Amino acid sequence: MSRVGRMPVEIPSGVDVKIDGSYVKIKGPKGELEFTFSPDIEISSQDGGINVKRPSDARDMRSLHGTTRALIQNMVTGVTDGFQKELQLVGVGYRANMEGKNLVLNVGFSHPVEIVPPAGISFEVGDRAQQVFITGIDKQAVGQIAADIRKVRPPEPYKGKGIRYKDEYIRRKAGKAGKVA
Repeated sequence: MSRVGRMPVEIPSGVDVKIDGSYVKIKGPKGELEFTFSPDIEISSQDGGINVKRPSDARDMRSLHGTTRALIQNMVTGVTDGFQKELQLVGVGYRANMEGKNLVLNVGFSHPVEIVPPAGISFEVGDRAQQVFITGIDKQAVGQIAADIRKVRPPEPYKGKGIRYKDEYIRRKAGKAGKVA
């Protein structure tokens, strides 16, 4: 049996959970999330937690079991604490600033790149305009917009310039070898 799927998802105080078959709606202090899961997986609420059960030990049911439980846990964490990703801009003249709610990146192109946040996502620029914080309640949406921003100017292996995640390691390469006489 799935080790992740077996554990119940604890519901903290201040969080309201509605389960209707495979439809789950979770409302908390930061907002509200809803998702429709596979109808084969049984989701129930009891003893202050959410339990996920599978009908059989078939391979696809085992994979859905742990995934469903992890998604529900992410929904509960999102409406209580939220999620945040941090990006760093590395390079001479690379900077970010805010224009209203939009993020404007100057990363070596002839024009600034403006990124409009989707619903439920907010941007914040850190000290010296070298850090960008992406916050929201939906883990998947926060990760996707962070990946989209990184894709504007991915880090390159020679000088390390570009947009990277906070703790991302960039494997560096040596440049051209000098002429040997």
